Amino acid sequence: MKYRLLAASGLAAGLALTAAACSSSPSSSSASSPATSAPASSAPASSGATTASDFGPGCASVPKTGAGSFTGMSTAPVATAASANPVLSTLVTAVKKAGLVDTLNSASGITVFAPDNAAFAKIPAETLNQVLANKAELTKILTYHVVAGRYTPSQLAAGTPLRTLEGAAVTPALMGSTYEVNSADVVCGNVQTANATVYIINTVLMPPSS
Repeated sequence: MKYRLLAASGLAAGLALTAAACSSSPSSSSASSPATSAPASSAPASSGATTASDFGPGCASVPKTGAGSFTGMSTAPVATAASANPVLSTLVTAVKKAGLVDTLNSASGITVFAPDNAAFAKIPAETLNQVLANKAELTKILTYHVVAGRYTPSQLAAGTPLRTLEGAAVTPALMGSTYEVNSADVVCGNVQTANATVYIINTVLMPPSS
């Protein structure tokens, strides 16, 4: 985790994920468009849910039944779906503190790169608590984890930078058999919710400007 990215803000390290995003995709949410200087993302093939199944070693930690299972999450909007999944409990806390639950649940067709609990555990507790208490900084970090459009694994493998709601870009890639976004590995990918495609990642992403 590159804690030095937060030095300029005086907080030292980073935290978490999600929020409605903004790219050049036709399925973008109602959020305003980010600066044109950010790299534009390629439009996803469809704003609807993909048909490919979830994948990755972290999928074994997802409940097999109930609201937090893959079947259960597929019927709920993304913030609600995440709240039922125990591997995303820290992320859910962050989303609530940032006031982004309604924004995420009402977004139409987004992709969320969702840090799991282990990703947050990499951040020193004192630093994490400072970020959670700073709504502006927290919102900036969380919105860096969301892009407009529902991206398939094959689209991520193309390596095209994707513009986030925060305004900067994240870069997905397929390295051997592992999907990545920036420096984070996808541990469970292509998870479908009612309005989002989710890729659970093992590191919290930090915006370049933080």
